[in-house]
Amino acid sequence: MRIALTVLLALTVACSSHSLPVKDNITRYKATFDNAVHHEARINATFTQIETAVLEVQMSRTSPGRYALHEFAKNVYQVSAVNSKGESLTVTRPNPYQWHIANHDGEVTLSYTLFGDRADGTYSQIDRSHAHLNIPATFMWATNHEIRPIQVEFVPFDKNWKVATQLKKTSDKYTFTAPNLAYFMDSPTELSDHQVKSWTVRSNGQDYKINLAVHHNGIDEDLVEFARQAKAVVAQQIKVYGELPAFDYGEYTFIACYLPHVNGDGMEHRNSTILTNTKSLDEGDFSQIGTLSHEFFHAWNVERIRPKALEPFNFSAANMTTNLWFAEGFTSYYDKLMIRRAQESTIDEYLKVVSSIVNQAEQVPGGQFFTPEGASMLATFTDAGTSIDKTNFSNIFYSYYSYGKAMALALDLSIRQEFPHKSLDDFMKKMWTDFGKAEIPYTRDDLRITLASLLDNEAFAKKFFDQHIYGKIKPNYTPLLKSAGLEIVKTNEDEAFLGAVTFNFNGAAAIISKPIKVGSPLYKAGIERGDQIIKLGRRIIGSKSKWTSALEQFKPGENTGIEYIQRGKKLSATVTFIENPKLKVKQIAGEDLSESQKAFSLAWIGTDKE
Repeated sequence: MRIALTVLLALTVACSSHSLPVKDNITRYKATFDNAVHHEARINATFTQIETAVLEVQMSRTSPGRYALHEFAKNVYQVSAVNSKGESLTVTRPNPYQWHIANHDGEVTLSYTLFGDRADGTYSQIDRSHAHLNIPATFMWATNHEIRPIQVEFVPFDKNWKVATQLKKTSDKYTFTAPNLAYFMDSPTELSDHQVKSWTVRSNGQDYKINLAVHHNGIDEDLVEFARQAKAVVAQQIKVYGELPAFDYGEYTFIACYLPHVNGDGMEHRNSTILTNTKSLDEGDFSQIGTLSHEFFHAWNVERIRPKALEPFNFSAANMTTNLWFAEGFTSYYDKLMIRRAQESTIDEYLKVVSSIVNQAEQVPGGQFFTPEGASMLATFTDAGTSIDKTNFSNIFYSYYSYGKAMALALDLSIRQEFPHKSLDDFMKKMWTDFGKAEIPYTRDDLRITLASLLDNEAFAKKFFDQHIYGKIKPNYTPLLKSAGLEIVKTNEDEAFLGAVTFNFNGAAAIISKPIKVGSPLYKAGIERGDQIIKLGRRIIGSKSKWTSALEQFKPGENTGIEYIQRGKKLSATVTFIENPKLKVKQIAGEDLSESQKAFSLAWIGTDKE
């Protein structure tokens, strides 16, 4: 299915100010949850004014914000259909994703059972506590009916259930509308006895209501504190772009489930986001604010500042773009930075984030194999996609989240260093004003051209993109961080290291359970996942502590023998120890800081609370 964004926007505006068209042109859904305790919903879908001899209905194969296939049809069964008179119709299934209904009278009501027991940003979960619905994982849709208005009615399992959604409200609290299929599919919905905290933000002369709807086992004080932090972070993000997006229907809703039986996730949508975590706010010490910050930043970057390759979104196939390093990676850079600027984290806490970025940039081997654009294209396999065969992704894949975050840090510091009074904030704002605000999808080249225009320096933009985005050259963070009064130091100097290794100790057998990092001493020795380490030097390895103590016998640069079993064959090799490469970013001693370094740091990450 291909639905143009411009059509979505036009219909969104039209349906926000007018009543729905005549009944016969509306696709109507009804979802009941009588068997919620066994994770089932019963869905009815009525399609009218059918213009084809055969009505073709399907379940989506992917979902907005996801790039890999997820095959939602696997959880659909007991499919039946009737015509406008209630007479049974024959349903055939030509492929795994579709159902066909012929001999109808221009109207078909399709009924089916949906099983759902995974609450996150991709799937649906139905139980006695809630109906957590990702729409593509829940509702079938019909070919050639994509631009028709939609009405959906929910029949709650529990009378205390309320509804949190970006769908348009009606006079009935359980009935909602969408202008078309694309908006409907982008509108996750939570039915539960959740709590809501709301506040108003004024932008461009209009008031927008921000809703924090949280389904959790905590107390009201937890939600009050979380809302306080959320308000602070939202305010910082508005400062970057200078305004809020014009949220449809005047609202934006955070839909959060913080319960032991959900799966941790975050998923952005046009006027809402899904936030899930197994920990309560109290148990997580409000760390959930990180995901909230990330997903809200997406309200600008990716929901409206949108790659052309993802527009329109294809619900029937994988969606690939070269720009996830920017859409996801730059958003990942800003999520923690916004928390820091809101003073909801300390400078020391933020420097741990910067340390992580630098360590990944220096040590993740995937940068040898793919550029940020290449890593972005692998999302169709790595974005919660599943397969049963082993891959070498731990060596060849540098997550576009982390890769992009590393590029964002380098670009931000480079701009601040070379172009006083400008920063990455200005680049994001220009992408917003030039593309996002008018919802003009950007191309691969638009990013570089926009940067050059902002800085009035084509050479800088070309060099950065050629080296770090189109190429695989690592940024040199040492001089960049020095401008902010920061230095990179080794955290485990003189510590012998053979590479990161994870063991599964089966009795006294030290079995390597994860792939060995390419280029490490163990890799060079020919050792791989599944091998059993017998001996390192003179030490027999039968536990993690024995491995650690064996390493402590050596210094970087020294050699020793290692004995191991690989697929039934006993082997030996010589390994050369290297120094533990872990790095730490820390502040230069105060007395050594210049005024320019202090000013640079203040403009970038602010100060701690007094």
